[in-house]
Amino acid sequence: MNRRPLLRSLVLLALLPLAALAATPEPALTEGTDYEVIEGGKPFAPVKGKVEVVEVFGYTCPHCAHFQPKVSVWARKNAKTVNFIPMAAPFGGSWQPYAQAYYAAQVLGVANQSHDAMFQALHVDGTLPLRNASPGEIAPFYQRYGVDPAKFQATYDGPEVARRIDSASQFIRRSGVEGTPTLVINGKYRVIGHDLDDVLRIADQLVARERDGKTR
Repeated sequence: MNRRPLLRSLVLLALLPLAALAATPEPALTEGTDYEVIEGGKPFAPVKGKVEVVEVFGYTCPHCAHFQPKVSVWARKNAKTVNFIPMAAPFGGSWQPYAQAYYAAQVLGVANQSHDAMFQALHVDGTLPLRNASPGEIAPFYQRYGVDPAKFQATYDGPEVARRIDSASQFIRRSGVEGTPTLVINGKYRVIGHDLDDVLRIADQLVARERDGKTR
C-alpha cells in the first residue's frame, strides 16, 4: 500500500484550520462603537499621498504613557502610508505646562528624540513633577538634548508656542476630543475602542478605508 497520498492528505487536513484562521477577516467596524464620524472634519496638516493620524495625548496622562510604546511601533510600521502627528492637549491645569513644553521642544527641534524620555521621567523615574510644573523645573530635562535653559524658557513663553497651542486647541475642539489618548484619522474619524490594542486595530481599518478611497 502506498502511504504517501494518505500522509499528504493528513498534512493538508491538519493545515486547514491554520489556513482558515489566517484568512479570517477583521470584524467590521461599527460607527458609534468603534469610531465616531466628525462632521465637517478636516486634517490638521495634510500631506499628499498619506493618511493623517493625529494622536491627542498628554504627558501627565498615565494611559498615554502606556500607549506610547504601542503607538510608536505602530507609527513606524505605517510610516510609508501614514502621516503620524503627536498633538499635546492643552487642557489646562497640570496638562498645560507640558503641552507648552512639547511645542517648545518642537520649535527647538528636539521633540522627537525627547518624547519617550519625557514619559519615562514623569511616570517611571519621577524626576519631573506631575502637577504644577514650572518652565524652570522642566528646562533641565531638555538641557540633556543641548537646549539652553534660558532659551527653552524664552521659547516656552514665546509667540510660536502660543500659536501652536491655539492651533492644537482648535483642532481638538472641532474633532470632539475629550480625553487622551485619542486618535483622529484624516480629520474624519475619532477612534473609540475598548482598550489600547483595539484602538490600533480600528485605526488600521480606518487608515485602509481612507487609503483605498472607500466611503464610510
